[in-house]
Amino acid sequence: MTEQIEHLECLIIGSGPAGYTAAIYAARADMKPVLYEGMQPGGQLTITTEVENYPGFPNGVEGPEMMTSFKQQAERLGADIRFGLVTSVDFSARPFKVTVDESKQIIAETVIIATGASAKWLGIPSEEKFKSNGGGVSACAVCDGFFYRGKDVAIVGAGDTACEEASYLAKICNKVYMIVRKDHFRASKAMQHRVETTPNIEVLFETETAEILGDQVVEGAIVKNNRTGEERKLDVQGFFVAIGHTPNTWIFKDYIDMDEQGYIITKPDSSKTNVAGVFACGDAQDKVYRQAITAAGTGCMAALDAERFLGEVNAVAM
Repeated sequence: MTEQIEHLECLIIGSGPAGYTAAIYAARADMKPVLYEGMQPGGQLTITTEVENYPGFPNGVEGPEMMTSFKQQAERLGADIRFGLVTSVDFSARPFKVTVDESKQIIAETVIIATGASAKWLGIPSEEKFKSNGGGVSACAVCDGFFYRGKDVAIVGAGDTACEEASYLAKICNKVYMIVRKDHFRASKAMQHRVETTPNIEVLFETETAEILGDQVVEGAIVKNNRTGEERKLDVQGFFVAIGHTPNTWIFKDYIDMDEQGYIITKPDSSKTNVAGVFACGDAQDKVYRQAITAAGTGCMAALDAERFLGEVNAVAM
């Protein structure tokens, strides 16, 4: 028996603060939203420990706990939240055609993209070996730095995020090696100054990681100077990667305007994309702020924009 194609007013692709907030607002607007959570339900905050900068939590809150609360609130208001991965889309005409898990077919009057972004990695085999199960390689110093209190660690990166995370690690770790591929930082002058004036941060310019050492956990790293070819062993127990993020937007590239990095371009002061009826929010379109609070804010915008769009379409049809 052929499965009936589901027809929705509002489909939300992706979870996290942006997707869940969009679901909350869309549900309250009686748009009967359906949200597919993707491969990482709750987004990047589910791999974060304590969140201290989200308003309303004076004592802080664990990232997974916060995302559970977001999800429960959306569900209580009537959002249909499902586990599944959107694998292809057709935005050439409205209503839009969307495929979930390569099999289920959906037709949606509006689509909200909240697919977020994923951390970039160095791509060396030894990095992959230690990325999971507390092996010692992490893309979030604020999340995992606590486990290396009083130890020596290394961090790769040259931008503001890398400098900020190096400064954070320096407060709790004995020694921080900062590995920078070029002969200069990409960070702002203020962040550079913070790193340069922190005594237990050693910056290794023109340096790349050759290998991460260890059996079950990180026990060191081999780095190589790009100019001289000289190799050096760093006796570190933790290894952090802060070289940026890749937006999870590739399945939309045939229809949605993006910048050279893949971040979705939205119209000024809105969540509207170049396709009428498709909206984007959160880290899929924000490469500047990338905070939980700003993601939630754009999720609100996307739901309000979708509601207004449907109102205008229905008014014309009457």
